[in-house]
Amino acid sequence: MPWYNHIALSKTPIFPLKVFVFCMVLSGLWVPAAFAQSLSLAEALSTAIDANPDLAAARQEIGISEGVRKQAGLIPNPEISYQVEDTRRNTSTTTVALSQPLELGGKRRARVEVATYGQSVAQLELDRRVNSLRADVVQSYYAALRAQTGLNLAKQSLELTERGLRIVDGRVRAGKSSPVEATRAQVQLAEAKLQVRRAETLKSTAYQQLAQLIGSSVTAFDRLDSPDLSPGKPPQATELLAKLDQTADMRQALAQIDKSDASLGAEKAQRIPNLTVSVGSQYDRSIRERVNVVGLSMPLPLFDRNQGNILSASRRADQARDQRNAVELRLRSETQTAVNQWATAMQEVESYDKTILPSAQQAVDTATRGFEMGKFGFIEVLDAQRTLIVARGQYLDSLAAATNARAQVERVYGDVGLTANTR
Repeated sequence: MPWYNHIALSKTPIFPLKVFVFCMVLSGLWVPAAFAQSLSLAEALSTAIDANPDLAAARQEIGISEGVRKQAGLIPNPEISYQVEDTRRNTSTTTVALSQPLELGGKRRARVEVATYGQSVAQLELDRRVNSLRADVVQSYYAALRAQTGLNLAKQSLELTERGLRIVDGRVRAGKSSPVEATRAQVQLAEAKLQVRRAETLKSTAYQQLAQLIGSSVTAFDRLDSPDLSPGKPPQATELLAKLDQTADMRQALAQIDKSDASLGAEKAQRIPNLTVSVGSQYDRSIRERVNVVGLSMPLPLFDRNQGNILSASRRADQARDQRNAVELRLRSETQTAVNQWATAMQEVESYDKTILPSAQQAVDTATRGFEMGKFGFIEVLDAQRTLIVARGQYLDSLAAATNARAQVERVYGDVGLTANTR
């Protein structure tokens, strides 16, 4: 069991709903507490994948790239022309011709190849977006869970302070303590109430941020269900690095290399000019005679042989390889750093969970009992309470560091398959 006590959330009784309230519920502007639900991490992830608008927009890139691929495979349209020589009616000559450009040098095939690699890049970008969204949801969910727990702890601290004030008031009335100690207790109570209000605001903000990530403008849940605040134990860095080539970032970098190489091939194909074939019919009204017309045309590549575009495409291909190396270096460094931070934070969490927090709680209990029996002054009680409050805050900070490190890992590798057991 965790060291802290969960405070059960009271259920709001169901009253008869009036018409205007029902309309507000239907419009999504208000969610009554009786209808609110709990939310698990798995549900948050599933809802976000289905409803997050940013991810929905990213999915459109698949259709966009499909359209580009389709367009790349089309052959040029034929061209029809009509020409009149000598506009006088009896002596004019009219020519009707149909021209069809013929792409030479494999231009169409090269365009299709570039577009196909573009589809792969778009799909991998979507995979990367999914990993990023998953990491954001995990990070936001645990932040909201910590805010929820922080509110519970703030309320426990308030109850503890109220108890201390009652004890002080009793001792002051009995003449066993100075009124100064009652003033200290009242100040401590005011601080505890302030902390509760801050915790309520933090929880509300964290819930709203989580709701936004899962694609909702309102918070349709009133609590988060999780057996543990811990994000789990980190996997081994060597295990993750062995899967580095399978990550969306690395596969996307490799696909960019393939696309750049294909673009270079497409630019080289442009060096070969296209051939235009024309067939038509010419009618001379002066001699009332019709003749067939056949023509061939081709640009002469004397000056423009697409040299500049070929050079640019070649440099882009080199750039893609350099970027791939940069991505690998970045991912290796981020993986090692995140795993180390995750492991260090979890060691801190374990220390707080097993030693620091139980000892701080015991110190508060001992100081309170000692004060009741007249063995300690109230200053010792205040000191013990403040030490417990600070320790609880540091405990949540360590959990936040571990969660952020996990999110960084999952941003690259997706679901890493946690090895931690719930406490």
